[in-house]
Amino acid sequence: MERIRTIEAQQHVGQRVRLQGWLHSLRQLGGITFLVLRDGWGTMQAVSEDMSAFSALNEQGCGVESLITLEGLAVSEVQAPGGIELHQPIVQVITPISEPPPVALNKRKLSAQATTLLDHAVVTNRHPTRRAVLRLASGVMQGYRTALQAKHFTEIQTPKIVASATESGANVFKLDYFGRPAYLAQSPQFYKQIMVGVFERVFEVGPVFRAEPHDTTRHINEYVSLDAEMGFIEDHFTVMAVLRDVIDAILTTLRTQYAADLALLQVQMPTVPERIPHIHFADAQELILREHGLDVRGEPDLSPQDERWLGEWAKREFGSDFLFVTGYPMRKRPFYTHPDPQRPAYSNSFDLLFRGVELVTGGQRLHRYDDYLAALAAAKLPLEPFESYLEAFKYGMPPHGGFAIGSERLVMQLTGLSNVKLATTFPRDIQRLTP
Repeated sequence: MERIRTIEAQQHVGQRVRLQGWLHSLRQLGGITFLVLRDGWGTMQAVSEDMSAFSALNEQGCGVESLITLEGLAVSEVQAPGGIELHQPIVQVITPISEPPPVALNKRKLSAQATTLLDHAVVTNRHPTRRAVLRLASGVMQGYRTALQAKHFTEIQTPKIVASATESGANVFKLDYFGRPAYLAQSPQFYKQIMVGVFERVFEVGPVFRAEPHDTTRHINEYVSLDAEMGFIEDHFTVMAVLRDVIDAILTTLRTQYAADLALLQVQMPTVPERIPHIHFADAQELILREHGLDVRGEPDLSPQDERWLGEWAKREFGSDFLFVTGYPMRKRPFYTHPDPQRPAYSNSFDLLFRGVELVTGGQRLHRYDDYLAALAAAKLPLEPFESYLEAFKYGMPPHGGFAIGSERLVMQLTGLSNVKLATTFPRDIQRLTP
């Protein structure tokens, strides 16, 4: 008899089936014994009035998380989890486990603090709710890839060990590369721009590293960045239109293929407007002054509180969970950012806020070689570290732009997690290198 997954049991009602997984729970109620098996997809309940059906568990001292094989007759039962349960069960032990896990995994909700969950993530990630979060993260990457491939983007992989800091800042992890200094890449920015000269449209799903000493609920030092870059654009609004479609495709993928995980987590799915509302950075600051009495004019960036206020405004005025903020000051953006031709102090760049939190950064890039020479000189940066990068522009690059989505932040905001660290498998922050 071939093994089936728990989610396939519905297809085998009236047949004997074989499952394998972890002993999730075992309890007696009024002379009836209930066993719940958990595999990588869900759970399955087995029921018997004869305790001897589970004697192998007692004989080998099996506690929860023991690995077992479970056979039984699949029967429709409205009150059973998933509407199916197994009768006439037979249990075989694969690996007995007697020590209880550090956190109870057979409770409906995890009540442990985030620190405990992360300290024991090798085990706590098995809980159905933790697994659902991580499966949604997988669905985000799946939807992202599908959306961009449909728009004729080519997936690339770029180096994560680089010779110079992408953003030319101090927030990089330095390492010894055979006696030479090197760094962990802050982003694939330079390489994805270069590859626009090869494929015109490229994207990457990969880790990025930021040596920023933040200890907040919205920062981690290694995260998954969903990067894209495209050529022959008009300006940053061309990029924003593509991003809108990508976000919509990701959410559609989750709705259609990850419905069970969304239901388990009680996710309130947003709707992406046909045209996401946008507000210029300067107008956003005026709005904050007008509505909240806080004068942030002259500040080069938005604070988390500013973003929350703008998110509330977008929801109230447009019924949208999403808001583009455009035209960030040039002094806040990297040297490769294209200025607004009409307002040179501001940039052709944007952030996308999702439920009041920055989710995406993007914009139009410089594309002329001479403009890069001028930008580097204005920033007082040497040419030598950027020679390979600049070579692409010396031999012709189209007007182009792109964006980067923080995958973990998207999952955090979508599922209502209190901490972005809970949106990844094994987070890295200023305190945590294990597990």
